[in-house]
This record gives sequence, C-alpha cells and structure tokens, in this order.
Amino acid sequence: MEQIRESVLKCLDRYKNEDRLIKELNLLVENVGQEVYPIIFHVLTNLVIEPDEAEQCWQDILEHYGELKTILGRKVSLRTAICDYFCSIHKSLKNPKVVEIHIFEKTVKASRYDSLTNLYNRQFFDETIEREINRARRHNLDLSILFFDLDDFKHINDSFGHLAGDKVLQKVAQIILSEKRSEDIAARYGGEEIVVILPETDKMNAMVLGERIRQRVAATKVKYKGNKIRLTISGGLASYPFNASNTSDLMKCADQALYQAKGSGKNNISFFSEDKRRYLRIDLNKNVMIRDLGFDENETQPAKGRNICIGGILFENDVSIPIGTRVQVNIPTRKNSPLVIIGTVVRIEKYGPRKYGIGVTFSFMEMDKAIKDEISRWLLSNRQEVLPETEQES
Repeated sequence: MEQIRESVLKCLDRYKNEDRLIKELNLLVENVGQEVYPIIFHVLTNLVIEPDEAEQCWQDILEHYGELKTILGRKVSLRTAICDYFCSIHKSLKNPKVVEIHIFEKTVKASRYDSLTNLYNRQFFDETIEREINRARRHNLDLSILFFDLDDFKHINDSFGHLAGDKVLQKVAQIILSEKRSEDIAARYGGEEIVVILPETDKMNAMVLGERIRQRVAATKVKYKGNKIRLTISGGLASYPFNASNTSDLMKCADQALYQAKGSGKNNISFFSEDKRRYLRIDLNKNVMIRDLGFDENETQPAKGRNICIGGILFENDVSIPIGTRVQVNIPTRKNSPLVIIGTVVRIEKYGPRKYGIGVTFSFMEMDKAIKDEISRWLLSNRQEVLPETEQES
C-alpha cells in the first residue's frame, strides 16, 4: 500500500501535462490493480473510498474533466476536476482546503509513523485493523495478525543503555519491513511490541512470514560501543475468522498466543490455541518450599519439585493440600534469592502413604516480569533449539 502511494505521488510530481498524468495513473492501475483508485483519491482528497466505488468515481471524474475543458474552452487541471466533482456532484467534500501536497504529506507522515522505527504508529494501527477486518468480513477473506515482542528488552536497556535499546528496535523494525509484503501493515504497538496485519492471509502463510522474521532476528547481532547484542523475538499469531470475528477478540487471541510463545521459552512463534496445556513442560528436579497463604503465613514446608511450565507447577508433598488453597512456592535459583510464585492448588493425586502430587496453577499474564523471564530462561535452556549458524552483524 505504501509503495503504491509513493508511485502515485511520483506521478503527481513528475507529470505536469494533465493528459500525460492521467495516462500514467491509468498505466499504474493496469500494472498494480484496482487498489490504486482509492489511494489516488486518498492522496488528493484524504477521502477513504472502497475500490469498487473509487473505480467508478475515477471514470466519472475523467468524463467530468473532459466536459469542463469543453465548457470552459481551455485547459483544466485534473485536480480542479476532482475538487469540483467531489464538491458539486459526489458531495463528499464540504469545505475543502487547498494546500501543497508535499506539505500535507509531511504532516500525514508525522501523524501516522513512529519516529524511531519508521513503522506505523498505534493510532494508525487502531484505525487500519478495524477497516481491514471489515473488508475481510465484507468480501469473505482471511486476515492474520502477528504480534511480536522483543525478548529480554529490559535487560538490553539496563545492560547497555536506552540508546542501545533504540538501535535494537530500529534493527528489528528494518528486518520486519524488509520481510513483509507491500500490502502488509507493520506498526509499533507500544514499547518493544510490534504488530503486523496480513490482509488476505491464512494462519499457515502468516506463520511462514513469522518464522522468517524470527530466524532473521535470531541470526542478527547489533554492534553498540564495542558490544555485540544478540537478539531474539517471540510472536503470537491469530487469524480471522478462524480464531475471532472482531477486532478486540482477534487482538486478545494474538496477545494470548504471544504469552504462549514466551511461556514456551521465548524465541518462537505460537498459534493461538484454547488448549492451555500446550505450554512446554520441563522437569524440575529441585527441592522447593511451600507456604500455605490461608493459614500461618510464616510456616513453610519442604516439597520435591517434579515439573514446571508457564501455566503451573507440579510437586510432591507428604501432606495433602486442599484444592483451591492459595500457596506460595519458593524455587531455588542460581542467584542468591529464590524464585517466588503464588498460585492456586487445582490438582491432588495420591501416590502412596504420605506421598501426594500437588498441582498449582498460576497466571503468566499476572506475573512480575522478572518471574516470567526466569521461568522462560529455564524453558529456553531445555528446548534444544538450534539457531541458524549464519549470524548477521549490524
């Protein structure tokens, strides 16, 4: 879409002869397709018109352009014909304002783009996703969302400084812009989150793009003040209408899929799934300390860890703990302080005399970021994924 807009702007700037300009715009339509029409009108009038209606408007305007030349007996600007058509015939413009197009485009760019990454900004994304889903619904088309989040971005900022973090964000944005198709819309959603709208794309083809982006990011190291900063990215994928039928639900699905990706050890892309048991589960051969938050909060008891995932933890205990009990689980780490997780008992299984399997669930979304990162690092170290051998430096 942006490339088409640039092509339209070049035609408007390059061809001063009106008949030649019309010829070149028609050639652009022949080469690219019907989607050129609404972009012509958006560039010249800022009106948003659907392709079918825009094509008819273009034919009407060309006819109107010829009539004006005949009536006035002199040359007429195509822009004059367009303005008169939309003010007097189509009546979409009520009080148009005349402004040089390069000044207007500069203002548009400032209002639509994130200044750091050159991706679209959140406001433009919110406006576009609604329009694209409505278009997908109207024409019975697929649409997918890729929701990316840079892994351990806070650690990069804390270790190397915010300027290094800015450079990392810029590099990831460049990778996404170079890998996506011209019709895909990439926006900085907030902080280190980037979202890509893929019109007319099912989830399998969206996954191909997501994996290609993930692999390129993982193979990249950013140079900053003598340091080589290694990057990884996680992504969540959701598709219309397979996962959701409206904007809000689709974004929630993509967000949940992103959490699943983080919970599976980071540096991967996850489809949205209702199946919460698809989190990667690893063995946890550690002694843990359990504290019942419903009674004496100072009393802890030892237990034997069995396995853990982002959705919960399973441990062995010599005392049964009632289902529904809120407990605090302290897990030893390589650092001095333990990993502290608070959750709810949801499963009890008796293995033998004074031997119980206790399942505790907790919400990844409600965890402190440091806890998320610690669990994700455990999962990542056990996932045995081989990263691409070729590394790119920037």
